[in-house]
Order: sequence, then C-alpha cells, then structure tokens
Amino acid sequence: MSSSVQICAAIFASLPDAVFLIDPETSFILDCNEAALKQVGMPREEVLNHSVLTLQKDVVGIDQWASIAQAIWASDGFVFIGQHRHASGAEMPVEINTSHFVHDGKAYFLSIARNINQRLALEQDLSNRDAQLRFALTEGSDGIWDWNLRTDEVFFSPQLARMMGYGPHEMKPTLATWTDNIHPDDNQRVHSVLQAHIAGLRERYDAQYRLRNRNGHYLWVHDRGRVCEHDAQGRPSRVVGMVNNITDEKARELALLKIASHDALTGLLNRRECDTVLERQIQLCRRLQVPLGLCFFDLDHFKQINDTLGHAVGDRVLQHLCRVIEGEIRNTDYFFRWGGEEFLILCTDTPLADLLALAEKLRRRVELIDWSGIALIDRVTCCFGIAGMPAHGVDASSLFIAADAALYAAKANGRNRVEMAS
Repeated sequence: MSSSVQICAAIFASLPDAVFLIDPETSFILDCNEAALKQVGMPREEVLNHSVLTLQKDVVGIDQWASIAQAIWASDGFVFIGQHRHASGAEMPVEINTSHFVHDGKAYFLSIARNINQRLALEQDLSNRDAQLRFALTEGSDGIWDWNLRTDEVFFSPQLARMMGYGPHEMKPTLATWTDNIHPDDNQRVHSVLQAHIAGLRERYDAQYRLRNRNGHYLWVHDRGRVCEHDAQGRPSRVVGMVNNITDEKARELALLKIASHDALTGLLNRRECDTVLERQIQLCRRLQVPLGLCFFDLDHFKQINDTLGHAVGDRVLQHLCRVIEGEIRNTDYFFRWGGEEFLILCTDTPLADLLALAEKLRRRVELIDWSGIALIDRVTCCFGIAGMPAHGVDASSLFIAADAALYAAKANGRNRVEMAS
C-alpha cells in the first residue's frame, strides 16, 4: 500500500464525523469509519451490507430512497437533516451531507453525518426568550412557514421539509410549493379559509387538510396561521403559521366514524346511517322533482342455515351475498344492512318500472349463486318488496311502511318473488 493510500485510510478512520460509503442503487452501506460505528452504537458486522434506511428514522422505503438518490445525483452536495437511530433505542439529530463520485467505473455515495445535538443545545441557550420561542415553534409543531405576501416567497422550516420527506433546502420558497401539493378535494376550501383571514373576515387561519409528501402519499395536517405584519397602507404583508402532522389521529377518527356508520360483518352502511342518508336523498329528490325508490329484501329461510350449518357459515353466506348484490347495482345506489338477514337498497332518480326490473334482476341473480365454495347449500332465494316516491309516500316513514308491507306480501305469496307496494 502506497504512503498516500495509507494516509487517506488513516484520515478516513480518524475523522470525528461519521462517514458512510453507500451503494446508490441498493442503499447498502459498503464501508464506514469508527466514528460512524460509535454514533450508532453497533458493531461493524451489523452496519456493513445493511441498508442505510435502517439507521435513518425519516427515510422510509426504497421508493423514497430512490427519490432522494435522484436529488443527490443532481446536486454537488445534498444536505439532509434527520434522526439516526442508536442501538440503545435513542434518536440522534444529525446533519447529513452526501456527495457522489465514480471510481473504477462504479458509482458511490459518500455521506458525512454530523451529530448536531450540541449545536442545537448551544442555539437553544442563546437567550431564554429565544430558547422558549424555538421550543414552541419546533416542539409545539411539526414545522413553521412564513409567507411574504408582497413577493409570494414562503420560508419552510427544516422541520416542515423533513415532515414532507425533503432536505432543508429542497423545497422551493414559493407559494406553489405548498398549493400544488394540497389534495384537490381540499384545495378550494383551504384557500377560502386563508383568504377570509387575510381579508379580515376570520380572526385566524385554521384548517385541516391533506398534503402530499415526497412519496406522493397524502398526510393529514392541522395548519394554523395569522397575519403578523401590515404595510404602510394597512394591508396584510406577512402571514406566519405552523403545521402539525395529524395523520395518525385522523386515521383513528375515520376508523371510529366507519365503525359508527358501517356494519361490522358486511362492511355495508348500517341502519343508523340509512336514516340519515334517506332523509337527505328525499330532500334532494323533492328539490329536483325526480323519483326515489326503496327496495327491501331478505333471505328466505335463513334461520335454517344458521341452525343446521352454524352461524359462522351464515355469516359467510351474508358476506358473499352482499358482494354479489354490490356488483349488480349502480355506484349511485345506496346499499344498507337493515338488520339480521334484511337489507335495503336506495335508488335515486329511479322510476318504479326500473326499480321493479332491478329487483327482478337481483332475485334471479341470487338464485344462480354458486355456493359450493362456501357451504353445503344448493340454492338461496330472497324476497323483495319495493316502494317509490311519490307513488307510495313522500317521507321516510311512509316509504318504509310501504316497502316493508310489500316484502311481507312476497313472503306470504310463496317467497322467492318481488312485490310492489299497493
């Protein structure tokens, strides 16, 4: 080994910052110095030939790595603020500066990871007031933004960039960087709330919406802000705000809402939700002067299935039946589990003749279901009772009574049939 190579090896080994040699394609760590091993608290054999993603808290999945690798190739020195995992379970804030090079025809990434714990501590101790403010902004939120209304420039904090999966200098300081990533279904509402605050119609800007991150996935965020400066004419000139990632909380909220409105066994909307939807659709059809149809149906002799084959088989029969029926109705129709083996289909803008044809089609389709893969059943049939607005009623109560009477008429007349309310 030449003296220059020995010197380079000695420098590599003695650098105080952690240094990682990385394969750009696989994200595997090919080599590292002693400072790197000390920084993560792991022996060399646990670090080498393992993905750098196992060390980095804020980079998740090979897709995000591919996106970051592309940014590294496009820059002379890619800087990323992240959190390294220590073997003890602790997390360490690091500033990672990554460059790229080619040696003997093979491409490599060289990452220098600097522990910035001490730097953050020194910054926090500059003054009590500044320390408290920084704590409120960095720990009380997942990021801050500062919008200059005169230039349309927007400052995005490194914490906010990290939440979105970007390096601290990657997010362009323009309004479009934010607006282009708001979910299309939320965009107009969010802009309306913000503009109302700027116009003085709201005390503050406060909105929850979906924001697209680097991977193309949407995070739920709670975004709050306030006008903090005005120009000489008294017009708003600067808005400052903070963002919190509420994705986990929103997922729990949506799950609870689904439990409240959906049947646990079939996944259909439940009877309680039916009351709300039906009232809303009745008002809509009255306003538009279009017909509304109700179709009650239930399984013939379903109790025999539960009694002879067991409730587990009965549950599977109901689940499969629902999937078949869902495939036969329109996307605009509502399908509810009313209770037990009873179901209801709500069809807007559907004349009685079309509703009768739909019920007859569903009756025949149920007869043809192949049950061999589910239970020892040759055939399952259903009774259908239909009623429509305005022919059989103009409110929920009268429509329910009419459709229910038609269903019992179908049972009394021999089952496996469709009856219209009289």
